[in-house]
Amino acid sequence: MTKKPIARFWGLISQYKFEIRQIYIYAFFIGVVNLTLPLGIQAIINFLQTGELTSTWVILVGFVLLGIGVTGVLQVLQLRIVENIQQDLFTRSAFEFAYRFPKITFLQLDKVHAPELVNRFFDTLTIQKGLPKILIDFSLALFQIIFGLILLTIYSPYFIVLGFGLSFILWIIFKITGPKGLETSLKESKNKYLLAHWLEEIARVNRSFKIFEGHRFHLSRTDDITGAYIISREKHFQVLISQFRLFIGFKIILAASLLLLGGYLVFQETMNIGQFVAAEIVVILIINSVEKVLRVVDTIYDVLTALDKIGYVTDLKLDERKGEANIESESGISLKAKDIVFGFPNERKKIINGISFEINSGEKVILTGESGSGKTLLLQILSGIYQIEEGELYINGIPFSNFNHNHLYDKFGVIFPVNQIFEGSFKENILMGRAISDQQLANVLSLLKLDEYLIHQPKGIDSEIDSGGRRLPRSIIQKLQIARSLIGSPKLLLLEDPLQFIQEAEKKHIVDYIMDESQDWTVVVVSDYSYWKEKNCKVIDLSKLNA
Repeated sequence: MTKKPIARFWGLISQYKFEIRQIYIYAFFIGVVNLTLPLGIQAIINFLQTGELTSTWVILVGFVLLGIGVTGVLQVLQLRIVENIQQDLFTRSAFEFAYRFPKITFLQLDKVHAPELVNRFFDTLTIQKGLPKILIDFSLALFQIIFGLILLTIYSPYFIVLGFGLSFILWIIFKITGPKGLETSLKESKNKYLLAHWLEEIARVNRSFKIFEGHRFHLSRTDDITGAYIISREKHFQVLISQFRLFIGFKIILAASLLLLGGYLVFQETMNIGQFVAAEIVVILIINSVEKVLRVVDTIYDVLTALDKIGYVTDLKLDERKGEANIESESGISLKAKDIVFGFPNERKKIINGISFEINSGEKVILTGESGSGKTLLLQILSGIYQIEEGELYINGIPFSNFNHNHLYDKFGVIFPVNQIFEGSFKENILMGRAISDQQLANVLSLLKLDEYLIHQPKGIDSEIDSGGRRLPRSIIQKLQIARSLIGSPKLLLLEDPLQFIQEAEKKHIVDYIMDESQDWTVVVVSDYSYWKEKNCKVIDLSKLNA
């Protein structure tokens, strides 16, 4: 169930209960100390009316200055706490995204463009900037309003009724305009991300847009999305303007009520001049606090919207990995599928429909079948990327779901045609954080003749690669992915078109190595390269199994 932005905000706040409690304690004392200003001025005016310069007057002046100094110190302490929260929030968010993306179920990622979701991380910065205003400015403003009204009630009980009346008006303003403001803010944010995603698409296929630039399609669509964003932003601004107008009216009513009531009490001689001046200072503090609340409202909308956008990512379902079984055998992994079924949501036809087969330990298997028979999908199911709907998949006679997946994946070597090269060194792209001996690494590099390429790189295997290996030959990209799958002495190889861009002689050498009967790993291959079938291997025709 999707959480509401308000619920997400309280969930965020609950993680920092201790720190926020400290901020509120400091805000409480700041509010109390701030009362020394009007009270001190009231006392100073009373002494000035006596016409004598006394030591008491000097003490009162010092008392007021001390209050201002203490307030400053407490505000510095608040800023330190909020900065700690901001740093922790950024760190939590970074690791939350890094942890979740590899674990999000692929069925959910099929619905969206995963890189676009990463843009939502930058809403963390919006939350970072908004928290100081909400935790410090907003809380301090509320305390000043409350304490100011309490102080005024000391002067006259009439201020109690006035205070409750004004608080009710303030609550009505938020009640009426608040939900609409949040709704328009979410709509504005949605269009903002649509625009960012479209600009990313232009950058991703920039070669095509360069060729067809004259037709200005990219600008036309940008104009449509930008127009929708401007419209939604204008609607949100209209809500803010409405709130601002209501707040202006509220301030006028507040100032008029307090001034008229204070003046009336002076004329009735129930309040002296010193008290009246002090009351006016309190009135100014209350009005300034109301203005702070007004300025923070837009920030509150931004923070709630940012939490909603980040929450979309954190709400995505993760793979369930509760198994504890491990691969004990040192030989190749055996596979058995019994009546397995899989289909994508909202599609009537099942791509994998009641398939059963068995692959023994150490067998070398070629998957064949017509286009659309599910060869690629079956490889992804065997690798654990997709989970079957019905039936059972066994690994060494044990249901797949019973395994500790982290341990199981260490026994897999998987290659799909999708470019999986990331920005980092050659070594990092091959090892993926695994502890592999230098000798084993050297053997794999020699097998694939990657050592002959790396010797010409500035730092050898430690040389850096661009994201996606943009400047690398496609054959090197494929070799890196093959090296990644072979380096950990896997017990199961799942390969789809792994040699497409590699030279013919090297292709045969790699196939000979992988399909050699002395290799105890199990191999499942999907490929149109005919040399695979020349090896002594088993063929599974999915077109027949799916019939």
